[in-house]
Amino acid sequence: MTNIQEVFDRIQKTKKEQKELKTMYRDALNNSGAYQRSMEELKKLKEEKKKYEDGVKQEFASEFDKLEILKNELMNDNQLLSDMVVSQVAKGQKIEIKDEHEVQYEPIFNVRFKKVG
Repeated sequence: MTNIQEVFDRIQKTKKEQKELKTMYRDALNNSGAYQRSMEELKKLKEEKKKYEDGVKQEFASEFDKLEILKNELMNDNQLLSDMVVSQVAKGQKIEIKDEHEVQYEPIFNVRFKKVG
């Protein structure tokens, strides 16, 4: 059986190879004149799009304020739900959640690692 360190090392090696290939791809694009011209045109179109969006945002300022409040409430409720589920799972309780259409949901757990020090 493969141990955790071996799998971690394999993931690190794959990430490094992926990064190298992406760098080669970006370098090839940066050396393409047609690509550079397209990027300049895209930049101009994005600036024009941004002007239109800003104009509409000014017209709907109160709606965007409400949207920000809803976004924060959703983030807080998601964190609360996550904490409640972890607590129930730790106690060995079964989790049953259904939406308004009686579709059942089950929790999915994800483990990530963070550098120490």
